[in-house]
Amino acid sequence: MSQSETSQPRLRVAHLNPNKPTGFTLRPGADDRAALAAEFGLLELPRLVFQGQISASGSDSWDLRGDLQAEVVQPCIVTLQPVRTKIDEPVHRRFSPHVAQPEGEEVEMPDDELEPLGQFIDLAHVMAEELALSLPLYPRAEGVELDDSPEPEAETRRPFAGLAEMMKRKT
Repeated sequence: MSQSETSQPRLRVAHLNPNKPTGFTLRPGADDRAALAAEFGLLELPRLVFQGQISASGSDSWDLRGDLQAEVVQPCIVTLQPVRTKIDEPVHRRFSPHVAQPEGEEVEMPDDELEPLGQFIDLAHVMAEELALSLPLYPRAEGVELDDSPEPEAETRRPFAGLAEMMKRKT
């Protein structure tokens, strides 16, 4: 079975062929990478590639399998020096018309890989979301350790500590 290839960031579901997989490759340009870097608080996003394929799954669902590769530069949480990290994450999502968007303030989140299916599958959105989830939470420069020792307690003032002694002396 052959496969078609696209670099479009959004795919119209009605145009996908259910009989053969649709491959995709997204390589955002410098401006798009800079916008994502600013959105996620990165110093730099020199490389970002999202590639994979979408194929029919059953009669009405679509399966997305891919790989996210990126190189990110974040500030060290201790020294603020730039920390360069390579990301290589597998991505799997299933788009189904039987999944509803969660509503309300407190909702129970369904399966992480299950997404509601609309008219489009937004590959750029999936790429940005996976990048955000893959970022190191506490980047540290090489050799830098967090000081986990508790701070010494400052001597607290006790204004009435000597009051009982003074009262005894007066009587």
